[in-house]
Amino acid sequence: MTIDLGALDDFESGRAYPVDVPGRRLVLVRLDDQVYVLSDRCSHEDFPLSEGEVDVVDRTIECARHGATFALDTGEPQSLPATHPVERWDAVVEEGRVKVVGQ
Repeated sequence: MTIDLGALDDFESGRAYPVDVPGRRLVLVRLDDQVYVLSDRCSHEDFPLSEGEVDVVDRTIECARHGATFALDTGEPQSLPATHPVERWDAVVEEGRVKVVGQ
């Protein structure tokens, strides 16, 4: 199942956006023409990653609560206190629309 999240132009590069899909909330990060989609919950303390900062150089997102960082391309934790990855979703851009492959 593929879910349309919106027009690529609606997502500014370098920012995190919460997006809702049936049954869960995700965080979408656009870096230029690349789009990353992760679960919007930090694996350390269930805080929204969409409220955190995006590091465009390291391609990570930081949890605003305790500073844990996660790789945008894998969801793997890059710093403590998180020790477990967050779920990563496959995203594609087709005809200017961002789509995520449902799990």
